[in-house]
Amino acid sequence: MDEETHPPEQAAGHGAVCARCGTVAEGDTAPLTWLCSVEDGRRLLFCESCARLHIRAVESRLDSVWW
Repeated sequence: MDEETHPPEQAAGHGAVCARCGTVAEGDTAPLTWLCSVEDGRRLLFCESCARLHIRAVESRLDSVWW
């Protein structure tokens, strides 16, 4: 694989942060109900609410900028 991926954004001292709404996950890692997407070589996490709201775009494999 030629692309370099980066770890998901982390809030200071907190778990993962939703790339869409900014919700912070409790614990060290994102919950299993969160969505992970790789866009332009960056790994983005989306909370359950954002993923459910934009499920058709997710299934169509549209980048999050199109949501």
